[in-house]
Amino acid sequence: QVQLVESGGGSVQAGGSLRLSCAASGFTLSSYYLAWFRQAPGKEREAVAAIDTFHSPTYGDSVKGRFTISRDNAKNTMYLQMNSLKPEDTAMYYCAADRIRRNLLPTYHYWGQGTQVTVSS
Repeated sequence: QVQLVESGGGSVQAGGSLRLSCAASGFTLSSYYLAWFRQAPGKEREAVAAIDTFHSPTYGDSVKGRFTISRDNAKNTMYLQMNSLKPEDTAMYYCAADRIRRNLLPTYHYWGQGTQVTVSS
């Protein structure tokens, strides 16, 4: 059974940091394109970052220079290091995976259930 499970969300003050993890089971992550998305209440799902099978990242404009996406194929896990967090980063964060390159398009085949990130001012 293919499954993606996010963890690491929580509440933090503005300027703080969090590290999200996305653990995959039921398939081998190394051959998949991966991404993080987020969705705040009343807003559309927004692309945060994507990483290809060569570990090359792509970032959404709102997080460039603050967030870092990475993957550890040996652990079948993807990460999102979030620094200099702002209140506008508050959202449910989802990881996604697909065998086809999707970059920052929200058309990935597999999705996790999400982890909540709340940033207070």
